[in-house]
Amino acid sequence: MTSKSDLTNETHARSIRVVIVDDHPMVRDGLRSILETYPDLNLVGSLVNGQEAIGQVANLQPDVMLLDLNMPGVNGLSAAEIILERYPEVRILILSMHDSPEYVSTALSHGAKGYILKDVPTEEVYIAIITVMTGQNYLCTRARAALSPAKDTDREPLTSREQTILLQLLKASLTKTSLNIWKFPFAQLKPTAKTSNASWASARPLV
Repeated sequence: MTSKSDLTNETHARSIRVVIVDDHPMVRDGLRSILETYPDLNLVGSLVNGQEAIGQVANLQPDVMLLDLNMPGVNGLSAAEIILERYPEVRILILSMHDSPEYVSTALSHGAKGYILKDVPTEEVYIAIITVMTGQNYLCTRARAALSPAKDTDREPLTSREQTILLQLLKASLTKTSLNIWKFPFAQLKPTAKTSNASWASARPLV
């Protein structure tokens, strides 16, 4: 298995410019507090939606963009498509709660270089960033499993319109209780020896 040090040695000597795009403040703050501890990462932006991401790419000049799928207004897939059309050098790394084959395959078909779930370990977020910077694709374990033959990968990826409708339906189905998964104060979580191999979101109450 490729180690963190092996991947780091393959990247450029300069810091990797990273932008986080997620409409949940706790997610943004949690990721920032963790990723800022890595000296080879430079967190240059923390944005709240796809429209803001599209508008700020030229100014922030990210190498890697951590992009949530389900956001109000311009969703992650639409934002990725527009950004990559204008700035094909940006590596899009999808950050999502969803591990269905449709989500994963559609994200990849829209040009994303990687797909990770929001409950992956802290270290895996970092490794995913380094991996896509080396020109490789990165899928977390459950995303890879979603694309395995057993998951019926003959299904066509969703179109942008279909994906938008699906995201809207899922968002509408969320209850006030289910939204409590975002209320853990991520900013208090640091990647110590005790937490670095644990999920950066593991302390969230699940419903």
